[in-house]
Amino acid sequence: MDATCVAESRILPWYALRVRSNFEMKTAAALRERGLEEFSPMYQCRSHWSDRLKLIERPLFPGYVFCRFNSSRRLHVMQAPGVVQIVRFGKDPAPVEDREIDSLRTLVRSGAPLLPHAFFHIGDRVVIERGPLAGVHGILTKFQKGYRIVVSISLLQRSVSAQLDLECVSAGPNRNWLENRLGTAIAT
Repeated sequence: MDATCVAESRILPWYALRVRSNFEMKTAAALRERGLEEFSPMYQCRSHWSDRLKLIERPLFPGYVFCRFNSSRRLHVMQAPGVVQIVRFGKDPAPVEDREIDSLRTLVRSGAPLLPHAFFHIGDRVVIERGPLAGVHGILTKFQKGYRIVVSISLLQRSVSAQLDLECVSAGPNRNWLENRLGTAIAT
């Protein structure tokens, strides 16, 4: 990409492209060949083979590649090998914030070990997967400098909370689970 294209691309927004399974690197290369700025962050992990351990690269966002382009030229992007769709809200492609991409690029350049992590909001229903609290369902809360899980007994309208490590948590049933069960709205 020449200096003019780079300067022009800095004013264009980033978009997330949904790509075929295991096509992240191929799609990123095809977009680069078309003169587009792309970003497909990777991380290294150990893979257990039958006879050895091997260090391999995997995408931080499996099934997605980020690309900077003019949305009026999206057909050019959609024709790249592996592209399934552009992530959108309604009919229009939804841009990814520059600040988020810049932060992600800084993390990748830092050389710090990176791992994908589940995306949680305070108030989400979660399940603890490992440790002494494995199998506990509750609601994620933030308390001082850490996180807690709140477990409630609806009939008694009482709750208990415990400190937890986010590494042991996965997404639980959807937030409307309790609303549907009780037939009432949950106040947040």
